[in-house]
Amino acid sequence: MLSAKRGLGLSLKGSMVTDVGRVRSHNEDTVLFVAPAGGEKNGRQDCLALVADGMGGHAAGEIASSLAAEEIRRVFFDLDGPVPKVLASAFAAAHKLIMAYSREHPDCAGMGTTCSVVVVRDDKAWFAHVGDSRVYLLRGATMTQLSHDQTLVAKLVSDGTLTEAQAKSSAHNNVILQALGITPNVEPEISEDGQPLSSGDVIILCSDGLHSAVPDSVIADTASKLPPLEACHTLVRLALDAGGQDNISVGIFRAVSGTDEAERSDGTTRRIKPPAHVFDQPGRPLSRS
Repeated sequence: MLSAKRGLGLSLKGSMVTDVGRVRSHNEDTVLFVAPAGGEKNGRQDCLALVADGMGGHAAGEIASSLAAEEIRRVFFDLDGPVPKVLASAFAAAHKLIMAYSREHPDCAGMGTTCSVVVVRDDKAWFAHVGDSRVYLLRGATMTQLSHDQTLVAKLVSDGTLTEAQAKSSAHNNVILQALGITPNVEPEISEDGQPLSSGDVIILCSDGLHSAVPDSVIADTASKLPPLEACHTLVRLALDAGGQDNISVGIFRAVSGTDEAERSDGTTRRIKPPAHVFDQPGRPLSRS
């Protein structure tokens, strides 16, 4: 269980779980949660949660998602300024780093990653997003998808070419339009205004390995009824029962009142780190393998 106190009396309590699934030989997802207990260099007490879904085959996808997670964390907590501006800088830095690493390591050419991030500051939540991982807000019985899928199918639905029902069975469900590290330019979706949080609100992040296998209604019902860690494990098990065709990652965080100190116990968050030398490094539709 992870927790961190927020400025106006709310705490975030939650867990993150990632699983290789039943088909893939290794896990290319990275999950990360940062809740500074003693303040960072700039004195902020922001919380940051992230899910990144790498692509590129072999170890390359894992490297891409790890690079994105660590670089976004580093840049976000190093910079001062409004959350949207800092998130934009963090995503740009991660994109540049992955591109540079690919150029210098030909065996990793073409690697990239989706990335969905939530930041909580002063009892408000912001998100930044590239690709088809997702960010949800569950308030009471109503779950809202805050991020928008940057996929070919989602665009066709938005354009009116496909219906929602047709989209679910489309042969193009694996085609994403943006990812960090692949195309020369990337335009993340970043919320400009913070979403005010109330006690009892639940933030959910997940990779497509979960939301493509488990209906939103089941995700909402599970997250609303179970403690975060139990809910994460339950949702992963449901995705596995549905075939586990992809890596599965989920983070569930509940806003609560009355917690005075930040806490963290081991074993709930998996952070994948590439070799140390990775961090010494200074447009088309994308189809997952």
